Parts: sequence; structure tokens; C-alpha cells
Amino acid sequence: METKNLTLTNFNNREYQVHTYMLEPNPELVEQKRPLAVVVPGGSFDHFPKREGEPVALAFNNQGFNSVIVDYNLVSDPGKIYPDAGLDVLTTIKYFREHAAEYHLDVDKVLTIGFSAGGHVVSVANNMALNGDYQNKYGFTKEEVMPNKTILGYPLINIAKIGFPIPDDEKDKMPEEADLLDSAVGVTRETPDTFVFQAWDDPVVLIDNSIEYITALNKNKVKTEVHLFNHGYHGFSLARHNVQTKGCEWQENPHVAHWFNLAMEWLKSEWGE
Repeated sequence: METKNLTLTNFNNREYQVHTYMLEPNPELVEQKRPLAVVVPGGSFDHFPKREGEPVALAFNNQGFNSVIVDYNLVSDPGKIYPDAGLDVLTTIKYFREHAAEYHLDVDKVLTIGFSAGGHVVSVANNMALNGDYQNKYGFTKEEVMPNKTILGYPLINIAKIGFPIPDDEKDKMPEEADLLDSAVGVTRETPDTFVFQAWDDPVVLIDNSIEYITALNKNKVKTEVHLFNHGYHGFSLARHNVQTKGCEWQENPHVAHWFNLAMEWLKSEWGE
């Protein structure tokens, strides 16, 4: 495997970091082109939890994907979170589609996966990709930047439905536009097929978020698979022992850990593999 740290410039002329995890080419494989997993960690818009980054990227590598992790715009960066956070994801997709030959990628199998706040970034990015105003302002097309599938893990959808008060010094970093505050508002029939998972007892990102987004997907007839687990709290990542942090025993949950294999089954059925 080859790993690199890339500095890219998004459509708003802002630099950000992407970490790549690319498998070695294997001429003996039947399929030479690999799908790409674009991993977008959570972290309340103020940091990137490592356990939602590299372990997830490696899990997808183990399933034959090439993977990248996006360090999107945070509250500590200049300006508001958006539009840059969403543009970081869209720029990443365009970059790797343009460099598909170099990285042995299948341009029709690009997956975005966002956890918690990263779920908000990913779902907002999907909305921006379909919005003519953003297309015209930042000079991209839907075909260049839209992922083929999306996975949302315990996603923040509506910033008003977070389970704790936003710090006063971060409120001015939050978006004011309705379609950026609540990504369910921007769902259309063209939104990518989506896989959603969350724990019902999540005290941080309330379950109302997933329900609102699922409702919007259903209303717009977007193909969707959903798994709402009865117990798991928040931020469990892969829910495996090797990604459990000290003092957080609940992060290891064999039942909730099924989400990854379920997502892989979903992708294989969708992509006909």
C-alpha cells in the first residue's frame, strides 16, 4: 500500500489536506480498476477523530477499495465552515476522477462516507453538487463532483437537532442558509443512493436527524437502506475493540459493528458484484 498526504486547493481557492491509502496494482486481478472510498470523519467541526479516519479507510482497503480521508474546513479555520467544508469533498472527488488512471480507480464507483459532523458535510456536499447556483459560482459540473453512493453514520443533518449547546464562540461559524443548516432540505431525486446507520439512543446527534433525512430520501424516491440500532450511543466508528478509546467501553459493540458488513453487502448488490 502507498500512503500520501496531499494538499489540494478547493473550488473556493482554499487549501486543505487529503490522506491517501492506495493499494498496490495487481495485474492478476480480474478487475483492475478499484472503487474509491472518500472518508469524512466527524468531530463536532472542531477536530478529526482518528478512529473515524484511518481505521475506516483501512477497512475499505481490506474490501478492495482505494481510500482517502478528507481534512475539511473546521471552526478553527478562517471564515465559516461552509461553503468550504462541502467544497473540500467535491474537489476531492473531482481530483481523483481526473487522476483515475494514476490511481487505478473506477470513476463510476466513488463512495462518500461521513460520520457525525462529517455526515453533515457529506450530505451538504451532495446538495451543493446538484445546485445550479453553486455549479455556476464555483465552476464545476454535477458529473465531475457527485459521488455514486453515500454512507452516513450517525449523521448530523439538522444543526438545530444536535444534542448539546453550540459554544458561543462557534455560533458565528455556523451557516445561515436553510439548505446548509439542514441538509434534508436539499435532497432531490438526483441525490445519490444512500445507506444510513445510527443508534436509537444517540445522545449527541439525536435520532431525529436520521429520521428527517430518511423521510426526505423517501419523499424524493432515492434508493436507501437504513439500520437503526437499539443501543450504541454515539461515535462508535467501526464498533470494534481495536478502535475503542480508553474509558469508552460502549464503543465496542458487536451488534452495531454489523453496519460495515451490511454496507458492503448493500454496495455489492447495488454495483452488481
